[in-house]
Amino acid sequence: MIDNIDWTKSDLIPAIVQESNSGKVLMLAYMNKEAVELTCKTNLAHFYSRSRKKMWKKGESSGNLQHVKEIYLDCDLDTILLKVTQDGGCACHTGRESCFFNRVDVDEKPSEIIQNIDSYSISDKLYHTIQERKLSNPKSSYVALLFEKGDNAILKKVVEEAGEFSFAVKDNDEKEIVYEAADLAFHTLVALAHKNINPDLIKQELERRFGLSGIDEKNSRTR
Repeated sequence: MIDNIDWTKSDLIPAIVQESNSGKVLMLAYMNKEAVELTCKTNLAHFYSRSRKKMWKKGESSGNLQHVKEIYLDCDLDTILLKVTQDGGCACHTGRESCFFNRVDVDEKPSEIIQNIDSYSISDKLYHTIQERKLSNPKSSYVALLFEKGDNAILKKVVEEAGEFSFAVKDNDEKEIVYEAADLAFHTLVALAHKNINPDLIKQELERRFGLSGIDEKNSRTR
């Protein structure tokens, strides 16, 4: 099947995931050639994360695997449809059955995120929650207000929290150090979300640097 896909437009193609029995659309993700090959080989849905820039198997952390029953290509051969059975009853990282739960209506508040999947790290949960706040009313959401004000307001808070963290460290107050570090981490995540940069990319960069001396790492950077 992979030979029939038109890869000339992009190295990634959209993949619509549909529950095989109910026909309900569960999610949309993207696949590269490797993801298609692994999906066909294992009958488990694999995708490519554009934000994390790496392959992932659906359910590898949560256990909510997607067992592929049928695969279809559209008429232009550049979009794929996976019909699956969904383990755990939810395809969305929020714990919902489908990712498509935010109804867009004027004067209607967006749905609240359900954070009930323990397999996601707190930074991932916070990042997704912060992203959701982009849909909120700035009058009722501090994060939405920061997003509305833009770069200057967001970066001013990062600098402010970095200063308060530094003073806490200088004062050698453990409780305040932890408190201010949490504030700094939170506002750093807001800045990352503002630019749609997934925190997993930061983890990958730290992993890349692991074992390198600081001097070698700096010399390895492309200027």
